[in-house]
Amino acid sequence: MTDTTADNSTALEDRLRDPDYTPPLAQAVPLGIQHVMAMFISNVTPAIIVAGAAGFGFGSNSPDFPNLIYMIQMSMLFAGIATLFQTMGAGPIGGRLPIVQGTSFAFLPVMIPLVAGQGVAAMGTLMGGVVIGGIFHFFLGTFIGRLRFALPPLVTGLIVLMIGLALIKVGIQYAAGGVPLIGTEAYGGAQHWGVALVVIVVTLLLKFFARGMWSIAAVLLGLIAGYIVALMLGMVNFGNVGNAGWVAVPTPFKWGFDITAAAVIGMCFMAVISAIETVGDVSGITKGGAGREATDKEISGATYADGLGTAVAGIFGGLPNTSFSQNVGLISMTGVMSRHVVTYGAIFLIICGLIPKIGAIISTVPIAVLGGGVIVMFGMVASAGINMLSDVDWNRRNMVIFAISLSVGLGLQLEPGALQHLPKTAQILLTSGLLPSAFLAIVLNLVLPKELER
Repeated sequence: MTDTTADNSTALEDRLRDPDYTPPLAQAVPLGIQHVMAMFISNVTPAIIVAGAAGFGFGSNSPDFPNLIYMIQMSMLFAGIATLFQTMGAGPIGGRLPIVQGTSFAFLPVMIPLVAGQGVAAMGTLMGGVVIGGIFHFFLGTFIGRLRFALPPLVTGLIVLMIGLALIKVGIQYAAGGVPLIGTEAYGGAQHWGVALVVIVVTLLLKFFARGMWSIAAVLLGLIAGYIVALMLGMVNFGNVGNAGWVAVPTPFKWGFDITAAAVIGMCFMAVISAIETVGDVSGITKGGAGREATDKEISGATYADGLGTAVAGIFGGLPNTSFSQNVGLISMTGVMSRHVVTYGAIFLIICGLIPKIGAIISTVPIAVLGGGVIVMFGMVASAGINMLSDVDWNRRNMVIFAISLSVGLGLQLEPGALQHLPKTAQILLTSGLLPSAFLAIVLNLVLPKELER
């Protein structure tokens, strides 16, 4: 009897490690929704940040408020569609693994300067970059494996660290009340900081003192706690929820379509970074969930789906998509490798993306509440970069590469006026912080002789 039970348990574990296995519906649906909960806030946050940077109003009386809701909708809808590209696949497209796609934080340091303070007028330029960058990303799938030699932990760790450092300022601005309030007496007030701190404290308590889903969804639950406090303080406005429709379909070229050098160069460069991130995520999924290395077919298929998802999203006014690393950790923890579980999560996201009322409800979250969440998330991005850098052999050569790349990238971001005499395109690219750091690190790592290591 004992042997039979053990055999059944082993057989179940083997099935769970099979990407083509579909658990019973009663298990598959909750597991799929769990994946959505783990990435939901991270998925919609970039849209809110880009809208805020462009100057979209966050109040229900703002004429740009429907545009904010639309951007949130597209984040959910095309995260779901891009995830289906990965799980279902078509020909060479898709890793056919439980890969969850979502709106990428990595592109924010490039997107924010492109739209800063320019409103809807800048969105067509951004979308032109997103679409072309997505197409470029798609073709990276044909040779992505050959790029890995140029991106050792020194380079990838610095890139991830710079993404986090570039975004931390945004988190502080949001926690203090949001970019629209800068310069006003309300900015930095105790009420804003109070709800932001509630989010941070609840998130930390759940992350380190709770287990299971309570710990996995710590950021989401922290935001809910902050939202409840903000509601009690009268900071939540439901005025626009009632006016939002129940069903709406995406509009092709909602913002128009313009091509500029800054948008195209920035998005194509970040596509390379995103593709490398996807390689790491696919490897993490196969190692953590199935105990094996990822195949070349899985890596190239996942990269194709990454690029296709981004290009299609851009056509309908969405932002770039990439694989979500937090869901890789969830697979390692649960041991469930079924891609069909993630397919259920993708369908849930698509349904949410077609219902404007859900976007309207999300938009009622006060910016200070969101600030508490993104302070944690952006800090974790920077921490992940430092963790990757821990694998670096810190000899003189690597220290020089890191020092020059960090100093130039971070310095230009902190003092953009130093480039005031350059063309506008060069200013946008160089003051992003991320692009000059990444470019210098890659080039110096390739050209400096290895003999300088000691």
